[in-house]
This record gives sequence, C-alpha cells and structure tokens, in this order.
Amino acid sequence: MLINFFYTLRAAKLKVSVKEYLTLLEALQAGVIDDDGGPSVDKFYYLARTSLVKDETQFDKFDRAFAAYFKGVELLAGFTQDVPLDWLRKTLELELSAEDKAAIDKMGWDELMETLKKRFEEQKERHEGGSRMIGTGGTSPFGAYGYNPQGVRIGQAAERNKSAVKVWDQRAYKDYDDTKELGTRTIKVALRRLRRFAREGAANELDLGDTIHSTAANAGLLDIKMVPERHNKVKVLLLMDVGGTMDEHIHRVEELFSASKTEFKHLEFFYFHNCVYDFMWKNNRRRFGEKLATWDLIRKYGRDYKLIFVGDATMSPYEILQPGGSVEYNNEEAGAEWLQRLTNAFPKFAWINPEPQGVWQYRQSIAIVQQLMNQRMFPLSLAGLEGAMRLLSK
Repeated sequence: MLINFFYTLRAAKLKVSVKEYLTLLEALQAGVIDDDGGPSVDKFYYLARTSLVKDETQFDKFDRAFAAYFKGVELLAGFTQDVPLDWLRKTLELELSAEDKAAIDKMGWDELMETLKKRFEEQKERHEGGSRMIGTGGTSPFGAYGYNPQGVRIGQAAERNKSAVKVWDQRAYKDYDDTKELGTRTIKVALRRLRRFAREGAANELDLGDTIHSTAANAGLLDIKMVPERHNKVKVLLLMDVGGTMDEHIHRVEELFSASKTEFKHLEFFYFHNCVYDFMWKNNRRRFGEKLATWDLIRKYGRDYKLIFVGDATMSPYEILQPGGSVEYNNEEAGAEWLQRLTNAFPKFAWINPEPQGVWQYRQSIAIVQQLMNQRMFPLSLAGLEGAMRLLSK
C-alpha cells in the first residue's frame, strides 16, 4: 500500500530515499504507533514525517503530498488561501450531552471535502457556535473547539473528541513558503546552510565512539576519551543600512540581525546609511562621535570573513556614483569606490535586499548596486537567504 505513498512524495520533489522508506515500514511493523488507543491518521502523519523528511523547510511540501495521497486530492488541490486567525480564536468551547451528539448528522468523505471547498469560497467573516461555516464552538464539521462526529479540525492545537478525519492539510509550516515573510526561527534555518563546524579549545565533551574503541582495546577497562566541543567557525561581517527608506523594513531586519547573532559565534556588525563611504559605526546614537574608518575595517578583519550587506539599495544614483553625493556630508570618494574596495577585500560577499524583488527593476540605484555586487543581490525571503548562504559557503 505505502509504495504509492513513497512515489507521491518523490513526485512532490521531496528527497525521500529507499532507506528512509524502509525505516518507516520497520517502525510500523514494530508497532510504534499502536499504543495509547491504537494507530490513527495523526500518529501515522507524525511518524511518516519524522522518518522521511530530513529538512524542516520541506514540511510544507510533505503536508501537501500527504493530503494528496489520502483521499480528496482533486478537491484539496486549490486550497491555498489562509484561514484568518480571528475565525479560529477560542472564546468558548462547546459541551454537548450524549443525546445532543447523537442527533448531529455526519457527512461522508466526498461530501465533507466538497462542502469544505464550498465554505472556503463562500465564507467572508468569523462564525461562532454555528453548524455550517468554518468557526469555533459549534457543531459545524469545520473548525475548532466544537463537536461533530466526523469533521475537519482546523486551527485547534490538540485532539478533544478524537472524531476529526482530517487535520494534516492545515499546513502549520506554511511560513516556509519562499514568498512569505520570515520570522526569526525561519531565518535561523536558512542561515544554518552557512555553518562550518570545527572542534577547537579544551577537550570537555565525551567522545563516545573513541571511548568504546579504547575501552575494548584496553581489555574492558574503562578508557574515557574527550574532545573539544564543536563550534561554528564561520566568520561573518554584517553591514546594515539604517534610516530613511529602511525604516519600512525595521522589523524584518531586526529578525535577521537577531537570528545572525544566535547562529554565528564570530559575528561583527556595523551600520551605514544608504551607501557605504569612508566610515561606519556600531551605535546609531553616537554615529558621528564613534566612527570606524572603512579602511580600518578592511585592515582589521581577514579575507576569511563572509561579507553580508543588508539594505534596500534605494537612493539617488548620485549617492553611489558621485563624490559628495551623500545626503549627510561631503564624501570625498564615491560610494561605488568603497563598495568595490570591500568586495575586493572580502571575496565571499552577498547583498540581502528587504525590498520586494518585483520592484527592483524600477529602481535605478538597485540596478547599479546589483552591478557593483556582480549580481549577488538576494531578496529577504527563505529562497533568497538560502541562495545567499549557498553562494557564501562555496
């Protein structure tokens, strides 16, 4: 039966190997999901995802393929719109007597899926306590915190009545969509592609494999072996545009900054405004009093640092190409000169742009910066960050 499930996942571009598929079969044969009330669709879903999906960024594809394999594929293929969170906010939880529950009719599978599709098309507002629409605290087959003998659970954290026949195509991981805005956790996942681990420093972590081997070679006498802890040795130099048009992107850039500080042990950061010139700074309140000369930055940090610019590259072209073009002071050399010096000093570089990629072609300054960056400009999206990290890791 499950061989077709395996092929469905492969058709969905999931990198599922035969070895992982056999692991799933072994887990089923061993009865991993047979305890606590016996097997269920929910339990199989989590077991299959754990066994078959290696990268959490692929959870969304898995959800779609899982829904496609089990009945309703034709009907569910168009369910791409989000359910507003307000529709599912819990304000009451329905409690019914056994007689009330018995009086509620249940739909067959095909009718249930067809009706759900219609509700997505019809519904425009929140419903509570009803029997038809997607909502909460009612007897509708669709929603949360109500009761129906056979329904689709949407937006409810856990089972209550154990009567839902479908929950998996809620797509709890839809934020991994390449076109969606990112959160700090999602950014961390993308940044991990740049990690390079090394064991350095004091030996304070147990080396289990070497300990077992040494103990066996020592006639069974315990011989403990220790190794240094693994650390991410990648060095990152993060230069961030601040102020002006970047104020529109503060939240997203803060998330990127927060994730970077968590993921990279060796992280150095500085600020600039619109374009890089002869100085940068660490503290925006003391930007003119505590300046760092760009030449000093180039001399201080080695070529092994990965250079990442973060900015919308939205400015007057004169700010990039002309001496004195800065909006804040009379710069002696054009910003383009400094960008070229930085990219020559740090050959592994990329530019992350929080501005929507669809507008890049209409901004002359973005085209100029792209050219100066050798087209190494990426949008602040999951796909963009992964592309930038992949480039920097080469």
